[in-house]
Amino acid sequence: MKTFYLLRHAKSSWDEPGLADFDRPLNKRGRSAAPRMGVLMAERGLMPEVILCSTALRARQTVEHIVPASSYSGPIEFTDELYLAPADVYLDLLTEIDDAFSAVMMVGHNPGISNALLHLTGSGKHFPTAALAKISLPITAWREFDESVQGELAEFWRPKELDELSS
Repeated sequence: MKTFYLLRHAKSSWDEPGLADFDRPLNKRGRSAAPRMGVLMAERGLMPEVILCSTALRARQTVEHIVPASSYSGPIEFTDELYLAPADVYLDLLTEIDDAFSAVMMVGHNPGISNALLHLTGSGKHFPTAALAKISLPITAWREFDESVQGELAEFWRPKELDELSS
């Protein structure tokens, strides 16, 4: 069994209209939500062994906030392929993961991340910014993954729900 975590980048700023989409930073809400998701990861033992992250600023900043909050100490690979990637890119990247890793996280963008979740699990859950999905895949090696593999959505968290739990 392999575990696949999908994390959508935290909320980004639209304050600078001339700024390229790729260069948009996290806004205040995003800078607050990302570390809370990192704390959730630590508390629930949701720890990937490798993180693949879009190179967009908002995705990189999300990871920068999650890592210290979760105490994650594994490798982080930044890849242009995940910037605004369609679902098939997430799925194709799975087959390239080293089998030494049993749990991988990809940090990216909508709509690709939502569509990857739908394809893998059949779940059409709303996937807001900073949401985290844990997917169990019935494979023993990443190279076994193909279009026919049906995963199970084991758990799903939205930052807003964390706020409700703590109030």
